[in-house]
Amino acid sequence: MPMFDYLAQNLWLVWTLVSLLCLILELTSGDFFVMCFAIGGIFTALLSPFVDSLTIQIITFSVCSVLSIIFVRPVMLKYFHRHDKNRVSNADALIGREGRITEPIEGNGFGRVQIDGDYWKARSVDGVAIAYGQEVRIISRDSIIVTVEKLSIN
Repeated sequence: MPMFDYLAQNLWLVWTLVSLLCLILELTSGDFFVMCFAIGGIFTALLSPFVDSLTIQIITFSVCSVLSIIFVRPVMLKYFHRHDKNRVSNADALIGREGRITEPIEGNGFGRVQIDGDYWKARSVDGVAIAYGQEVRIISRDSIIVTVEKLSIN
């Protein structure tokens, strides 16, 4: 129980750890949403040495996080993504990427393509067969099936 007593007496440390964890999680997303919770944690960590009530600290965390989502996040998105007119994410980011055929695509049939370690069901754009190992470019995506074209060899 001495650890819980220590944490209860030093809640600023808990809020600091919450903020650091949120900042680390923000590195995986890049949409500045989790960062708003880190801001709430920082404000609460600064307040906690002066206020003993956990309820007030939780309210402070919540209010600061919501205010950050409303006021800080739009500014950050506008500043850091100002050159991204049509920012694609997830599977839509595959379009234009290059990969290698891992299962041959039969004429008007399906095969598999590897892109950055992920395997996708694929078909060729013009319905011709594409051999194993051929380099291809993703030109479109329909659900979990990508349409590919052969890369020209120069």
